[in-house]
Amino acid sequence: MLLTLEDGKKAVKLARKAIETYLAKGKIIKERYPGVFEEKRGVFTTLTKQGLLRGCIGFPYPVKRLDEAIIESAIAAATEDPRFPPVKLEEMKEIVVEVTILTKPEKINAKPIDLPKHVEIGKHGLIVKKGIYSGLLLPQVAVEYNMDAEEFLSQTCMKAGLPPDCWLVDAEVYRFEGQIFKEVEPNGEIIEVDIKSCKF
Repeated sequence: MLLTLEDGKKAVKLARKAIETYLAKGKIIKERYPGVFEEKRGVFTTLTKQGLLRGCIGFPYPVKRLDEAIIESAIAAATEDPRFPPVKLEEMKEIVVEVTILTKPEKINAKPIDLPKHVEIGKHGLIVKKGIYSGLLLPQVAVEYNMDAEEFLSQTCMKAGLPPDCWLVDAEVYRFEGQIFKEVEPNGEIIEVDIKSCKF
């Protein structure tokens, strides 16, 4: 079930409120919403500052209620992304909050050489798994960096800490779709992003 724009606005506002409350008071908000927010859904929260990534963490699989998953992924994106120092409260005035709601990942059952044919840029995100290694890239990443399907597969392998050609050698590849809602400017109007139009 797709989210409406109103649901998307609620999702982004919930993410921002979760981060700001946690940074200000050390508390995890307990808000729960009806409807689609009661469903278990995968979700990622992405934070950008002046157009640059500032944090991105989430749940690839539908293991929690959507509202709960948004709250937890938002706080984690702000405080636990190992690539960045934790966000400070005053920084939130400069940070754009983006929430991506995921469909359940499905394994692509195809010969490795044929995998690129099953990946549609602008529609699919990818998960690559091999042994203890796993990496995920959201659908918007391929569009933002102008990747074709083969490069997107290779970059997802590298995100997993594997060689870029691992998708050709026994890795499990999953695809999923994402609905993206984001602020136009920090704490500003919230829109649904059409990935294919690449308006990030």
